[in-house]
Formats: sequence, structure tokens, C-alpha cells
Amino acid sequence: SVKSDWHNCLKLGYDVRGKKWPTWLEKCLKDAGIKNPISGNGVIPLEIVSPGEPMGTVSKKVAQSLGLSEDCVVVGGTTDSNAAFFAAAGTSPAFGTAVTSLGSTLAIKQLSQTYIEDADRGVYSHRFPNFLEPDSESWLVGGASNVGCAILKKLSFNNEELDKLSAEIDPMSDSPFSYYPLTKVGERFPVADANKEPVLEPIPVSRKEYLHGLLQSISDIEREGFEVLTELGASPPSTIWTCGGGSRNSMWNKMRENRIASRFQGSKIMVQKAESTEASYGAALLAAATYQ
Repeated sequence: SVKSDWHNCLKLGYDVRGKKWPTWLEKCLKDAGIKNPISGNGVIPLEIVSPGEPMGTVSKKVAQSLGLSEDCVVVGGTTDSNAAFFAAAGTSPAFGTAVTSLGSTLAIKQLSQTYIEDADRGVYSHRFPNFLEPDSESWLVGGASNVGCAILKKLSFNNEELDKLSAEIDPMSDSPFSYYPLTKVGERFPVADANKEPVLEPIPVSRKEYLHGLLQSISDIEREGFEVLTELGASPPSTIWTCGGGSRNSMWNKMRENRIASRFQGSKIMVQKAESTEASYGAALLAAATYQ
């Protein structure tokens, strides 16, 4: 029979809180003419395990074709973005540990003691595998915005200019310019608004001042994301590991740390560049965690 894991089944409709398939999904599939959709031979996996949990061993045929031992254990997997979280933060981080991806878009994942969800704000939760205390609950909460580093390329900031101008910006000073730097209409998080318009004006004469305002605005959207998560009941952020192209900008990391800390004065906020971000590394850590 087909097996899968909590993370890969979440967006198939799997109930990660009750650890079961919802009755509405089974009814929907039956109404579509699919008999016994949730069974050992159905279209939906019957057995759903924790990421990292042993599911069995590889088949003899696979073992021979890949040169593996026939005792090689297969464990529950995860998604690529969750694997990147494991790579950056490890498999047993403290509550409040977060990973922000600053690539073309901005995405936040944070470990929380509390399950949260809000479709109107683009927030959802993955059940996090707790290897030290399997019976306790941990949740990987977050959301993904449409703002990010893509706007810098669209506005013709090249890498050399970004490095030069960033070195001239004081990360502790406030820019008078406030933007919503989308590349096109529509936002997902911290608010889901398909009609959200980009705000890229006014454009100052100085490219340095323009960059300062853009980076500050993206930082503030990240901060608002953490505020939304906390407002919904998540653990407040503490250490924020950063991956993606934007993580290489040390001035921006300091700016983000300063602006996020200004709204979480009861917490010590640290924004740092993650040493490891490859999903393959995170998947390897996940597989090994069961045996630690």
C-alpha cells in the first residue's frame, strides 16, 4: 500500500491536527466516481506518518539497482521548503526559531507551540516532528508574500550597485519613503488580497535613498508577517535564520533585526545568515534525526 507523510499530504486536504483524512474529502472523491478512495489501493495514501518516521525498507529491486543494502530504511519525507527549514534551523530548534527566505519573494516559517491558521492572511501550519518528545505538539507556521528581491531586478539594481549602495546605508536610520514593492498586482501574506497594488513611488533622485526605502519596506512587511503570526497565537520570534540571495546583504540583515525587534521588545531578536539552506541537507538531517 502507498504511504506518505504529514507535510506532503497537507495540501491534499489531510487533517494534520486530527491526523486523519477528512470525511468531506472521501465523500467528494466518491461523488466523482472513485470507489474506496482512501484504502491500501486507493488514490489517497492510507497510512500517513511523521516526517522522519521509518516506513519500511527499500525493495530488493531498488536496493540492487542503486547499490544499497536491502536493510536500508525509508523514512517519511517532507516538502522542499520544510527541508530548507531543517537545513537552516536543525531538527530540534527552540520555539520562536524562524527561517526567512529572501529570494524573488519573501517567505517565513517559524516553530510554534500553537497551531494557527487564517486563510484571509495566508497563514497555515505544518505539524512539526518532535523527535525528543513524540507525544507533544509543535507546529511550523508561516506564510509567503509576493514581495521580495525580484523587485530590485525589475528596477534595474545590479549586484555591483546593490553592494555599493548598501555599504552607504545606515541600517539603524529610518527612510522617509514607504513602499509596497510588488512586481505585479496581488498579495498572499501577511494579507491575502488578489487586488493589492504595487506602491513604488515617490522615486527619489538618489538611488541610494530609493534602495533604502525599498529594503526598509520589505523589512516592514516581514515584520508585519511575524506580528500576524504572533497575533494569531504563535510563539514570538527569537532567532531568525535567513536564506536566499538577500541573506548575503549584512546591512539588510541588521536593518531587519532592528525593525523586527522594535515591535517585539520583550524578546531578544537575532537575524543571522543561515550556514546551510539546501533542501537535500535538510532531508538528510530529517532522516538521521530518528536515530539520534
